[in-house]
Amino acid sequence: MLGRVLRRSLASAGASKKKVLFVGLEPSYVDFTKWPDLNEEKLTKGLQSAIDEIKAAGHDASPCWIDTGATAEATVIGELAKGYDAVLVGAGVRTDPEHFLLFEKLVNVVHEHAPDAKICFNSNPFDSLDAVNRVLL
Repeated sequence: MLGRVLRRSLASAGASKKKVLFVGLEPSYVDFTKWPDLNEEKLTKGLQSAIDEIKAAGHDASPCWIDTGATAEATVIGELAKGYDAVLVGAGVRTDPEHFLLFEKLVNVVHEHAPDAKICFNSNPFDSLDAVNRVLL
């Protein structure tokens, strides 16, 4: 806990806000049968809480909620045009084997369209700030 507070303080003390793009599945696209303790409402609240926590730490955080493939790449490319210091790809995309190819495409999209951005990954919405701070501090 102390480490998290220290990282939050260090992020807030930075000279300029770092821009963070949080890429994750739009909650309505998530198959909650894979996560029985989660539902759309809980996920939506968790994602908003993560965005708020990243902002409270002194970063400029923007959500980029995507579908499971039809427009995901184009959506992320459009957002990346705004310029970001870090791109967080959420666990819902990264850890679900069903989304392996989508995850691979998104990593390559970030690499191509934001080559200077750091890429980070969370394990759930509640450790998103830790993921961001690992690459920005």
